[in-house]
Amino acid sequence: MAATRKVLGTAGHIDHGKSSLIQALTGTDPDRLAEEKERGITIELGFAQLQLSDGTSMGVVDVPGHERFVRQMISGSTGIDIALLCIAADDGIMPQTREHVAVLELLAVPSCVVALTKSDRVDEEWIEMVSSDIRAYLADTPFADAPIVPTSARTGYGLDRLRSALAAEAEKGSSIHENPYARMPVDRVFTVKGAGTVVTGTLWSGSVKVDDELQVLPSKAISRVRSIQHHDQAANEASPGERTALNLSSFTVDDVRPGDFLVTPHSIEPTDRFDTRFTYLCPLKEGKPLATGTRIRIAHGTKETFGRLLLADGLQEIKPNESAYAQIRLEEDLPLSSGDRYIARSYSPVAVIGGGIALTCHPRRRTNLSALDRALLEALERGDYQQAASKAAQAQTLPFSLDDIARTASVPEPLAKTVLEGLVESGALSQLRSGSREFFVTRAAIQKTMGAIENALLAFHAKNPNEPGVHKNDLLLRCGLSMSQAAFDALLDIAAQSGKVVIDSGAVSHPKAGAGAKAAESKAAESILAVLEKERFTPPAIPSLFEQAGVKDHSLAYRALGALERQGDVVRVGKELAFSKESFDQLVSLTRSHLGECGSATVAELKDRLGISRKYAVPLLEEFDARGITKRSGDARVLG
Repeated sequence: MAATRKVLGTAGHIDHGKSSLIQALTGTDPDRLAEEKERGITIELGFAQLQLSDGTSMGVVDVPGHERFVRQMISGSTGIDIALLCIAADDGIMPQTREHVAVLELLAVPSCVVALTKSDRVDEEWIEMVSSDIRAYLADTPFADAPIVPTSARTGYGLDRLRSALAAEAEKGSSIHENPYARMPVDRVFTVKGAGTVVTGTLWSGSVKVDDELQVLPSKAISRVRSIQHHDQAANEASPGERTALNLSSFTVDDVRPGDFLVTPHSIEPTDRFDTRFTYLCPLKEGKPLATGTRIRIAHGTKETFGRLLLADGLQEIKPNESAYAQIRLEEDLPLSSGDRYIARSYSPVAVIGGGIALTCHPRRRTNLSALDRALLEALERGDYQQAASKAAQAQTLPFSLDDIARTASVPEPLAKTVLEGLVESGALSQLRSGSREFFVTRAAIQKTMGAIENALLAFHAKNPNEPGVHKNDLLLRCGLSMSQAAFDALLDIAAQSGKVVIDSGAVSHPKAGAGAKAAESKAAESILAVLEKERFTPPAIPSLFEQAGVKDHSLAYRALGALERQGDVVRVGKELAFSKESFDQLVSLTRSHLGECGSATVAELKDRLGISRKYAVPLLEEFDARGITKRSGDARVLG
């Protein structure tokens, strides 16, 4: 993977000098819209590039501070490594300061630097007082130790110290952009004359090269990258953490929209629900609990959609500053991965009320957590993906594939494979094969399936005492098991090997309950064969054959006749006739002898030689032709 860069994002109340400070630090005015310049406020996300003291550079995302544009602020803050919290020295902490800090906290932004802007407007004593207020406010947040740097974009005061503080924070820890797959939330889409569709965003993870294919989510359409730019400079590759513009081939502005994700093809499956540890901060109002089932806004990446918060294990409500496990059911699919952060806003009036981390991204629709469910969520919450895969495997009640565990536990396939191989080796799992497909199954799941198969077969035999068994495809439906036919076939093989079922020509029977049906079939076969041996060359048509044999159940009679044919005791001729094998062989011998003497013979001549009517001679000779015993020569037959 290409070298990872870090991303700086601004935060703070409106008119606290965020854009002016970025322009003073980078030389780039992040307010690009005419309306922004006319009104003197930031409306859309702005972007720049900051040169650090060690010679490296950092992408900068400038966000709006107005309360009406909190959605844009969340969009810009998702995926940043360092927050530049701007607080005006002459104003101090304001409502959007608190809301923005709540967003940074919920998104788990790992680092923060406070710029005390407009410090040239106040004296030192005032700066010390405001700094003390800020320190006290941040004491209960993850940013308690954030450096506070007095600055002035107008005079340049404190800018070098601010750059040094940002450089020091950039050296700490690793970037959040660590994932082998490319992921980029799209924030702008536009058309460039002569080039086509261009999308912009901050590359969350992975890398993108010219001519790479990328998939748009949630539509799943795939396009090729024609060209790449960073801050108006052409490049051959985009690295994680970089502000990137991609020119996409064969796409229009209708094929990809702001809020979509660009990802490595087939690396992420969008989801309409996810399990989470939800934190209810309610930073701008006090006291009111949040009830389960509440409709909320979910902001992830550069998109916001609606969903319902369903608290786990019967919890009816959650109070401010509490957290709990929950499942969020979305009204629109999102391309979530385990570990992704999201922000929750109230439906109306709109305000940030909480958020958290996505844990399992393709869970069952349930809110009551089993012990294994809870263990899985706890493992994901602490980032123990190996334990998460193990718990996910042990929680399976049916056969599952490697892909199932990678999806359920939200872990990479290579890690899931390693964990499953270890569980097979320890005996906790069994590995099954059905054709080219591979499955895993727990002991408990095997026992459950064996019990379901036995119960279904016993019920079938009780209702159909003369039926020898049920087809395996039908048996799966009768068992009521939600698994693929391939997985069920693999388990049927285990059942047959252990003597729990008998499989014969695709029909599955219980070894005890099916005995009566097999006895009835055997008796019917004896009666049918006796009639055929008696009638020799002129057997009755099949319906009459069953009647003469005294077999009234036609289903049983046809099964018995089929068994005789498979055993080689009977030969079927056409749809209506059957001969005993002995009689058929004699007819073949007589036909060969006559044709050997005469060279050829008509149907009339052969029926007279065999002593049968045309009713028998025509289908017999057609059967002989099919078997290569005879062949047509005009109106006659000769040896084949």
